[in-house]
Amino acid sequence: MDHVLRENQQRMNLHCAVVMPDHVHLLFTIRANGEKDYPLADIMHGIRGASAHRINRLLQRKGQVWEEEFFDRLLRFGEFEPTVEYICFNPVKAELVSAVEEYEWLWIAPYV
Repeated sequence: MDHVLRENQQRMNLHCAVVMPDHVHLLFTIRANGEKDYPLADIMHGIRGASAHRINRLLQRKGQVWEEEFFDRLLRFGEFEPTVEYICFNPVKAELVSAVEEYEWLWIAPYV
């Protein structure tokens, strides 16, 4: 989560995020770099590269942490709130906690 939050207000505006045991969900808006948006691949590389190094160091191992591909999609009008709800309830659905507020690896922007 630290590496996701480091990108917030830098190359993206993070709306919510959840770190699950085997995957991560992020909902964010890409920020502009001058007249162009930051490339999604650069944002993901920043998060995945730094977090992979840290995970490997903490687990005292080497090798690939993340799969090569990541799934991304653009939200259409009216999909923001259902997507926030899906992300927030992911730990409850996975039976890791009984209530959203119990999950420590969930981050929600104050305005959401």
